[in-house]
Amino acid sequence: MVGEPAERTEKITINIGPVDLGRIDLLVQEGHFSNRTDFIRTAVRNQLTASGPAIEHTVARRTLVLGTQHFSRHDLEALRDRGEQVHIRVLGLATVADDVPPELATATIASVEVLGAFRASRAVKAALGPRIV
Repeated sequence: MVGEPAERTEKITINIGPVDLGRIDLLVQEGHFSNRTDFIRTAVRNQLTASGPAIEHTVARRTLVLGTQHFSRHDLEALRDRGEQVHIRVLGLATVADDVPPELATATIASVEVLGAFRASRAVKAALGPRIV
């Protein structure tokens, strides 16, 4: 069930004060970063690296999958055939294959908790709505 679907980025919007934005622009103009986005990505990665031990501790405590987890139709059919359900708990990216019908998803996915991004068809997301934390 753990796979490596093509990693994409998620778009976020942030508000930055004019002085901080000017400082970022100065670093870009001086060639330290290629653009504002490059600066922000670098800053986020540096902060995540510095917070690594706290993140690892929390992931272990909350029993989250770190990275990506993919559920194919075959995976969910096997769970259904065994009479089992799965609790999806991911820090990163969780995906449900596009060919999974909503009925199969509701029969096999007990709950979804994703810190990051959860990708599934609209119909599956709608069917799982009350189960998504």
